[in-house]
Amino acid sequence: MDEAKAEVLIDFGGRPWIQWNVEFKREKIGDVPTEMFYHFFKSFSDHAKCNLSISAQGDNEHHIIESIFKAFAKAIKAAKSRDANMEIPSTKGVL
Repeated sequence: MDEAKAEVLIDFGGRPWIQWNVEFKREKIGDVPTEMFYHFFKSFSDHAKCNLSISAQGDNEHHIIESIFKAFAKAIKAAKSRDANMEIPSTKGVL
């Protein structure tokens, strides 16, 4: 999203963990408190039992969170897709 850059890594290996490297300068983006974005991804990690690493940077807060959600969707798609050998790309070998 314009100047924003996000990286999201995910592994559905059965152990919840989150690494969050995102800093917001504003308290809210629209009507949403920025602290709720971490809470959303932490809750996802806990309930999906996945490792989740998120880092992002940029100048526009809206662009930053938008780039995170787009990278998150692509990471989920990649994590659940089978490779050429019809295997799931997980470090644990299962989802």
